[in-house]
Amino acid sequence: MFDRLREDIRVVFDRDPAARTFFEVLTTYPGLHAILWHRLSHGLWGLGLKWLARLSSTLARWVTGIEIHPGARIGRRVFIDHGMGVVIGETAEIGDDCTLYHGVTLGGTSWRKGKRHPSLEAGVIVGAGAKVLGPINLGAGAKIGSNAVVVKDVPAGATAVGIPARILLNDTDKAREEKARQMGFSAYGVGADMNDPMVKAVHGLIDHSTNTDRRLEWIVAELLRLGGRPEEGRTDDHFDADSLNRLVD
Repeated sequence: MFDRLREDIRVVFDRDPAARTFFEVLTTYPGLHAILWHRLSHGLWGLGLKWLARLSSTLARWVTGIEIHPGARIGRRVFIDHGMGVVIGETAEIGDDCTLYHGVTLGGTSWRKGKRHPSLEAGVIVGAGAKVLGPINLGAGAKIGSNAVVVKDVPAGATAVGIPARILLNDTDKAREEKARQMGFSAYGVGADMNDPMVKAVHGLIDHSTNTDRRLEWIVAELLRLGGRPEEGRTDDHFDADSLNRLVD
């Protein structure tokens, strides 16, 4: 029991740079409280104490702002960041090492009994405000962008953004993702088809930076072909203006 608790708290430190102390995480993180409380509710549900399980989950919602049906299955090292407004349905399944941000809904699209909520395989990340609806499957390591509405399966390792969500597959999308990682943040939560001037501006800056890098790499390759040599001790692939001048000299 205590080993599992330490594991849950260690996950918070791994994924939230704002976490400072063990005691702070244990006492002030509603996502952690919701996960721990769900284990109690789910245990009661498995024993057939359905009403008591629902009462327990309702109390957890009042305290944390996170609604998890006691029938939902949640794996190890799952992290709910901030958490307010998260809703997880009865037949939802969440694999190990998944991350959910605030406002996420793992909901159903039918009033019929049976499997009607999504299944998340290991390592899935669901961005703030995203809605994942129906008995669909999100493959291991998939990423769902902020405010996306997902109603179809997402392959393992893929990124889905937009309303309705689409899979990022083309070269421009991949180049943006790579440049975003180099710049220290991930743009997977922003869809190019969103009619937002700030979104378009950010994508324009990322595209410009990507194109500039490609041109610089071409210039360096041409200079090397003409007999120039990079500065001794330089191991990176990027050169500033002074480095380029020395290559010409």
